[in-house]
Amino acid sequence: MRDGAALERAGVPTAVVVTGEFLHEARMQGAALGMEALEPVVITHPLSTLTDEQIAARAREAAAQAVNIWRGDEAG
Repeated sequence: MRDGAALERAGVPTAVVVTGEFLHEARMQGAALGMEALEPVVITHPLSTLTDEQIAARAREAAAQAVNIWRGDEAG
């Protein structure tokens, strides 16, 4: 979230990716950084123990959300 907040402040559209297990922490950190509007992309947990194919599926899961965030779509 810190990197995402810094990039957003620099004018770079940013999509921070977190798993559902860390969504609360990401939102809390965003609020602490004064970036409540920085809504993270949420993918299914876990990530670290997956096969390459499963990781590719997580990337597809994140892609549409990230594009919506970059475009500024309300649906996110």
